[in-house]
Amino acid sequence: MCGIALLVSGIRVDLSSLHLDSTSPSSKTHLVFSVDDLKAALQRRGPDSLGTKKLLLLHSNTSSTGNFCVSSVNEETHVVDNGSNVAESFAELVFLGATLQLRGVAPVSQPLVDSSGNILVYNGEIFGGIEVGGDSNDTEVLLQSLGKCCSCLSQEHTTTCNFKGQGKGSVPDVLSVIKGPWTIIYWQESSKTLWFGRDAFGRRSLLVHWPTMEDSRFLLSSVSSTSSSLQYSGFEVESGTDGNKFWEELSCGIYSMSVDATKLDGRFFGDIKKHEWTNVMLKQLIEWERVSVEPKPEELYFSCSKTLGAEHDINSASSGSVAAQNVLTALRESMMRRISLHKIYQAIICGARQKENVPVAVLFSGGLDSMILAALLDECLDPNYEIDLLNVSFDGESAPDRISAKAGIKELRRVAPLRRWRLVHIDADLSKLTWETKHVLSLINPANTYMDLNIGIALWLAARGEGWMCEGSSNGIDEDKRVSYTSRARILLVGSGADEQCAGYSRHKTKYRHESWLGLHEEMKLDMQRIWKRNLGRDDRCIADNGKEARFPFLDEDVIRTLLDIPLWEVADLDQPSGKGDKKILREVAEILGLHNAAILPKRAIQFGSRIARESNRKNFGSNRAANQASAGSVVINVPSYFS
Repeated sequence: MCGIALLVSGIRVDLSSLHLDSTSPSSKTHLVFSVDDLKAALQRRGPDSLGTKKLLLLHSNTSSTGNFCVSSVNEETHVVDNGSNVAESFAELVFLGATLQLRGVAPVSQPLVDSSGNILVYNGEIFGGIEVGGDSNDTEVLLQSLGKCCSCLSQEHTTTCNFKGQGKGSVPDVLSVIKGPWTIIYWQESSKTLWFGRDAFGRRSLLVHWPTMEDSRFLLSSVSSTSSSLQYSGFEVESGTDGNKFWEELSCGIYSMSVDATKLDGRFFGDIKKHEWTNVMLKQLIEWERVSVEPKPEELYFSCSKTLGAEHDINSASSGSVAAQNVLTALRESMMRRISLHKIYQAIICGARQKENVPVAVLFSGGLDSMILAALLDECLDPNYEIDLLNVSFDGESAPDRISAKAGIKELRRVAPLRRWRLVHIDADLSKLTWETKHVLSLINPANTYMDLNIGIALWLAARGEGWMCEGSSNGIDEDKRVSYTSRARILLVGSGADEQCAGYSRHKTKYRHESWLGLHEEMKLDMQRIWKRNLGRDDRCIADNGKEARFPFLDEDVIRTLLDIPLWEVADLDQPSGKGDKKILREVAEILGLHNAAILPKRAIQFGSRIARESNRKNFGSNRAANQASAGSVVINVPSYFS
């Protein structure tokens, strides 16, 4: 994983082809921050290395054709002009890459530059689509693949690629086949084109500042800089209701900016275009169309009969339906792709495992989703490794998530007695988190509601992993034997995507009651198609800030495909009470895994289960009742008053 950024100046950018909302790119403020500010924010995400590459585009007056020459220099060097070519104008592109290296056997620093002058900063994982050897680094492999691409789609008026060279195709062809989360910034030297984008589900953060009258820079970054986000005057504008924001989440997709210079004045301009995904199967997942949405009476009757039969037949419940078995298989394969230790760079030093190495942890509430992830992790991870279960509470041992986590670890020890499970108790007091709250405010930006902040703080604390554990007791939860502990796991498994795909939210039941199966399907589809904006960008920024990489097994492409291949009434039965019919298919999976207690737990969001929402409501609205009357979760934060 990496923190990546790009700062572009000296190029007039044409955004007309993007058809942006008229309020989206506008900003009434010019936030003051430097390259060093961005470096500091990025290096928290990528503590292993930090690199910079500066690209200067020079337009010389010796060119009779209007073409321009490109010189690429490191940040530490400078251009020496010998007088033979006098630059009439120049543009500057600064690439930044901070690396948390999890793959390959040798250190790799970004930005990467190949022999052709192509430049790559990449924040992602390649779990499939492009072959990556067990000892290879996927960013290096990707640069090799991109270096073989043609430049057809970067040319003006070209919409298709006519490249015939061994099927390598265009940049969109390469990016469309990647399985896994990614964001990318790539300079294609042959076409003088900047490529950038974000995977189809937005599993990695990438923010954009489109050029405005107040600030003509074109900026991309994994995260906003702390200094810019906490300028109160600027943040008040960003947090207002008039829609004026400096940063915004880049929509999922592949973009290009072809750079050229005019013959009249020699100034550079860039034409930004958004490209179609070229992978048919990926396009089907984005469209999120299910094989069957509305059941016939006999299909619904048969499904209900199977459910009732399974409830009275232990063997049937433990084996599960064919659909549940298919989901379990897909989830197991998804987990294997995400925790294969031969791909984890820091897990091996001189051929031997690190002492007390815990490579993977789980964001753990003890609920259905995190219990499934923990059980699958146990199946897939070398039994010699311990597993950290990270649990956040703002009410000590009384928070609902702490209670369910302690019950959950007992059930995990029952189904996997040979594994050493470590429940990490992360206790917090919101009134004492002034610095942390300000910091998380910068991370969630451009999100700006109390709900975003509450979720962000809980995720940030969980990813930091600082808490206590019980040691030396027979049950592992003896509170009289507490010892301080900080998880060093660099990979954090998160259950994002389970509720959206399996009807886990209360709004899904409301939609079903009013508009039946078709309404439920459309609501779930909407959730999946906006998850990048509402959840994943924010969550990635908060988790990654601690030098941890969030991985989402439920959002694996094959898991999404498997769930869409199941009739909706087999996925959820919202005529049943909470804890039974919602996420029905995952409850069957839990039963197969032997997690009988977890299989009946109701949905509880992290802000409520950890009780940070209650504490936030009391602090900012006086009481839970007043907060509910004000719909506190969606209220936009006014930063100065929040800290007054």
